[in-house]
Amino acid sequence: MASRARVRAPELVGKGGWLNTGGNDLTLSDLRGRIVILDFWTFCCVNCLHVLDELRELEERHRDSVVIIGVHSPKFVHEAEHQAVVDAVERYGVEHPVLDDPELATWKQYAVRAWPTLVVIDPEGYVVAQHAGEGHAHAIGQLVEELIAEHTAKGTLRRGDGPYVPPEPVATDLRFPGKAVRLPGGTFLVSDTTRHQLVELAADGEQVLRRIGTGERGLGPDTFNEPQGLALLPDGTVAVADTVNHAIRLFDPATGALETVAGTGKQWWQGSPTAGPAREVDLSSPWDLAWWQDRLWIAMAGVHQIWTYDPADGTVAVAAGTTNEGLVDGPAAQAWFAQPSGLAAAGDRLWIADSETSAVRWIEREADGDADAPGDGYVVRTAVGTGLFDFGHRDGAAEQALLQHPLGVTALPDGSVAVADTYNHALRRYDPASGEVTTLATDLREPSAAVLADDDIVVVESARHRLTRLRLPEEAVRVESVAHRTQRVATDIAGGTLRLDVVFQAPAGQKLDTRYGPSTRLLVSATPPELLADGAGAGTDLARDLLLADGVAEGVLHVSAMAASCDDDPDIEYPACHVHQQDWGVPVRVTEGGAARLGLVLAGLDAE
Repeated sequence: MASRARVRAPELVGKGGWLNTGGNDLTLSDLRGRIVILDFWTFCCVNCLHVLDELRELEERHRDSVVIIGVHSPKFVHEAEHQAVVDAVERYGVEHPVLDDPELATWKQYAVRAWPTLVVIDPEGYVVAQHAGEGHAHAIGQLVEELIAEHTAKGTLRRGDGPYVPPEPVATDLRFPGKAVRLPGGTFLVSDTTRHQLVELAADGEQVLRRIGTGERGLGPDTFNEPQGLALLPDGTVAVADTVNHAIRLFDPATGALETVAGTGKQWWQGSPTAGPAREVDLSSPWDLAWWQDRLWIAMAGVHQIWTYDPADGTVAVAAGTTNEGLVDGPAAQAWFAQPSGLAAAGDRLWIADSETSAVRWIEREADGDADAPGDGYVVRTAVGTGLFDFGHRDGAAEQALLQHPLGVTALPDGSVAVADTYNHALRRYDPASGEVTTLATDLREPSAAVLADDDIVVVESARHRLTRLRLPEEAVRVESVAHRTQRVATDIAGGTLRLDVVFQAPAGQKLDTRYGPSTRLLVSATPPELLADGAGAGTDLARDLLLADGVAEGVLHVSAMAASCDDDPDIEYPACHVHQQDWGVPVRVTEGGAARLGLVLAGLDAE
């Protein structure tokens, strides 16, 4: 980076202790002489999972000089449970030390405001860069090369084996399964996510009949990369959401053949095509699939949208969502989602588990809507859920009921919907006829999906590594109501005008790309909308004055920023360009003496 303020890195503290270190606690002094990259993440966040994958190559290439430390900083109550963090580290193949920080102590010391955030510490223990969001691997890789050269020359770089100690493997038939589908013969096909395979189980849901895939990560004729959603198609084949491959695969249970029908294997970024030949358009973490209205509908968790794949003409297209993260209903093209992770088709509705808003939503055709293209004439509505920061376990009327990060929905024969209420370890039910939410079963460990089997419902208990068969109960289970808000402390701001500064410093050797117009974008909104009297909306400047309304004491500022930087070398005819983007949801409280400026770091260091 061009500017490296000499800021001493605060110590690493977390009540949950350390994982992947063989039982040893780490301190920054233990890591002196190494380049340290702190990855502030939480396992609910798909952008954090993207960053884990972005860092794998850098981690392997510089394993003798760079130590990546995951600082797990929870959003949901369940994510503060130590065993849940242990499970997530294995589930997502994290191969570096992880500090479990359930009380956000280290998060606060580093003034982090967003998941994910990366902080780079030099071998002498000073913070030299901070990046929010994903897409920064190239910039951090360049900075690491600079730091290696600089500190090799100074004699302050210490090479050698890192502190990572892998955990002992555990033998189970399934390992963190994601989704399941019942095949016509009565057997079950399960996405064995952590083992990068599909597994066919007998009708009892226990006996393994066959495994599909080698178990190695890859996008080949016999490999997957953390597969999730499955959908049975009319011709008897099964569509597979190959999540980390950013692809849709087609598996034929009769022949065992596997082919890619959508996606390039590369992650979609802002500015990429949103429609076209399916094998030529990038996707982003497809999480679940459903066959509805003669198309395959895709929960595109990575960009907070719903897409479709039309096998008749081999095309994909965005059907709903703007890529902005939040809960906004209305015409499909204007709606906001937050990591949609479960789909279920039921007549004229497509049900959606919108995980980050802890919501159940649906798409339907408007009464007078025409559907010439995916999304045209469709509308998005919410059954349960209020936004990004309210969650819990509360039954009753849907408008006040609470869920906690649901990952699956299942259409039931009576027209109601079963909800895999993942972080509440429960199976819930929403009845559109009565408008009521009830609890069907508890003591399930991170249920991520469910499938009907005659008079039973078979639940994918992801963190117990099994399928669990339940009789659909006639009466709901009674549970004590619990409501939560995110643990993040609200930022105190002064009333009146608030200066919003999104800090972006182009990486060394790059500059903002202005050849085709502005290369930055800023979108601001608020919950409730009445929080802002002026300043909401889209623009190209990364700084803006926001006018806070009188009489609104607290809320959430939603900020989405993007910047594109390219190689700054006139001799390069086609310079490589990189997109940097991040969405923030910042809880704020208007108080006397509060801050008049809110600085959010996209890339670089905030000098103020």
